[in-house]
Amino acid sequence: MRIEEIMRKNIVTIQPSTTIGEALLLLRANRIRHLPVIENDSLVGIVSDRDLRDALPSRLLTHDDDDTVLHKPVADIMNQQVITAHPLDFIEDAALQLYEHKIGSLPIVEGNRLVGLITESDLFSSLIELFGVNKPSSHIEVEVDDRVGMLAEVSQVFRDAQVNVTSVVVFPGKKPAKKNLVFRVQTIDPRIVTQLLLEKGFSVIGPTEGGIFQ
Repeated sequence: MRIEEIMRKNIVTIQPSTTIGEALLLLRANRIRHLPVIENDSLVGIVSDRDLRDALPSRLLTHDDDDTVLHKPVADIMNQQVITAHPLDFIEDAALQLYEHKIGSLPIVEGNRLVGLITESDLFSSLIELFGVNKPSSHIEVEVDDRVGMLAEVSQVFRDAQVNVTSVVVFPGKKPAKKNLVFRVQTIDPRIVTQLLLEKGFSVIGPTEGGIFQ
């Protein structure tokens, strides 16, 4: 899935001259956490709710000039080294960017023109849909040898059982030379499929007895 399919296109933006106080009001009014900073139609920075909170005076210690902070421009605190993505990037690449850089959003740009924004919650929602966990289904996990063709062999069992697979995830197994295949299938009762898998000699890790996921 490409980023352009899930990115937010109606984006609240600010200018470098926008005050910290105005930026705070925009965040609260729109219930958002990130404000891209635009100047001459180009992305020049980004401000997060955390940046704004860090800039505010402590509630425990007051000073005569505390109110002046709210009138300072966001240019004084914005992050100018903005990590961005392109609309045609894959969402897993965006997830990696957020993870590696420990950030909560990615402005989406074409050239230096802002065309969208993607957040942690956007990616989380998309991954839930991709894995099919937002629909009635069952979870079946199979341990297989780490060799070519194993996914096709296991998938044939689901075909024989006439059970539709909505998603599959492959990850290294706990044992050497093993992989785990995690299927989410469109059936509330996976026992027929698990029995067929066992008869074919596959090692079924889950679900356990009665372990049906909905």
